[in-house]
Amino acid sequence: MREFTADQAVAPDVSRESGEAGSASPLLLEAKGFKKAFNGVPALSDGSFALAAGSVHALCGGNGAGKSTFLKLLMGIHRRDAGVLERNGKEVVFDSPSAALANGIAIIEQELSPVPAMTVAENMYLGREPTGWLGRIDFKALNARAQALLDRCHFGIRAETLMMDLSVAQTQLVEIAKALSYDSEIIIMDEPTSALGEAEADQLFAAVETLKRQGKGVIYVSHRLSEIFTICDSYTVLRDGAFVETGALADIDKERLIHLIVGRPLGEEFVVKDQEIAEETLLTVRGLCADRGVRDVDFTLRRGEILAIYGLMGSGRTEILDRLFGLSDERGGEILILGESVDVSDPKHAIAAGLAYVTEDRKGSGLVLSASVRDNLCLTTLGQLSRANVMSVRAESRAAEQMIDRLNIRTASDRLGVSNLSGGNQQKVVLGKWFLTQPRVLLLDEPTRGVDVGAKREIYEVMAAFTRQGGAIVMISSETDEVLGMADRALVMRDGRLAGELERAEMSAEKLLHLAA
Repeated sequence: MREFTADQAVAPDVSRESGEAGSASPLLLEAKGFKKAFNGVPALSDGSFALAAGSVHALCGGNGAGKSTFLKLLMGIHRRDAGVLERNGKEVVFDSPSAALANGIAIIEQELSPVPAMTVAENMYLGREPTGWLGRIDFKALNARAQALLDRCHFGIRAETLMMDLSVAQTQLVEIAKALSYDSEIIIMDEPTSALGEAEADQLFAAVETLKRQGKGVIYVSHRLSEIFTICDSYTVLRDGAFVETGALADIDKERLIHLIVGRPLGEEFVVKDQEIAEETLLTVRGLCADRGVRDVDFTLRRGEILAIYGLMGSGRTEILDRLFGLSDERGGEILILGESVDVSDPKHAIAAGLAYVTEDRKGSGLVLSASVRDNLCLTTLGQLSRANVMSVRAESRAAEQMIDRLNIRTASDRLGVSNLSGGNQQKVVLGKWFLTQPRVLLLDEPTRGVDVGAKREIYEVMAAFTRQGGAIVMISSETDEVLGMADRALVMRDGRLAGELERAEMSAEKLLHLAA
């Protein structure tokens, strides 16, 4: 195990037969000194990596470390400015993703890109459909082939289902199955569990173990460090576009890996709240009904409290928040703010009642990716920032700068396109947009999904500060560590019903999973 500063970084010293991190397996792939700049600005100054057969190798780094650029160079999406790529000991150059696929490299991308109006099977084998008489697509064979793969992975999805009818988590599972359908020797998994609960993630891990036994190599990218230590054998860390260190995960601990990723000791991962929870009840929910069979949900939320909602995929967690924010067709039950019944038949009424909702898919429903940081921050308060129906540029700029400073959003300018920000900073823009409405209650659905460990800590600090100022939070999280680290109390959903409630002192991963299953 070796560590280098950015200007000392060199490629990992891995021999052809020794494999990676002390493995005796041959190398399937080795990248040496990848470099890439965009408009003269370096995005990657030394991307070096080695992958052995029958191994799972974690590619680690914070947002902006160069991981995505490295993977795009590897797949031929971008052409590298310098560096060498070897496949089974022979130098190769990929000028397109199809060339990489033809060479046995498949990728599960972080950004989902399904064709909504087509079926699961059609998406999985798009452009590779089995044909029959006169070259027509053999849909029976197509569906059978897709269903067989889905069943082998235990994903519980029907091949004939339209993609538009699937949840985000189910769409992620289809993308995983699609990558596996190529029967590639190397599979790149970029945040494959970002939309999955722990039960679904376990299904993925089982599939990964099968790939290892078959002698295949997996490049695994995830901000969830717990699953890196669960599923991976070795690691490589990139920071600020350069190689930092490679080695066996058995030789380091979580704190050391965090230090390598962020470049400094992070301290405690979660934020300890130092204030007492008030007796005053901010939110009361009675007999709540929501879409997808959610029925008879009762709970209260006190001022200063973080209440977690935990459960497996399809348990009804997100549907509860949708109902609270007026996004549900089902309107049963009663919602009270400070003891008074409120109408939340649509988001406008929910905002007026003091609710704010950060959805699980920030790029799909939280941001306007084609707009600037300022435009996104001010989306929820356009009426307050205008005079006589004309936007006040000065007021808009002042509001945006206030949130940029308060949340430490790292951006060169408030006029920069929000799509250019890292995942953590994009999430802070979504939070800032809602803070401008001065909410009483924050509804957070997977608030740290797809952000690095440093940005996670900053988001936890924002959450703690909001509760110290008298607000309250309802948080959905699929990570038990996050629930245990941040929640004062947890509700557990199962099959659309409340399965149990746990106070902080009695919470454990085992109890959460037992109630959820």
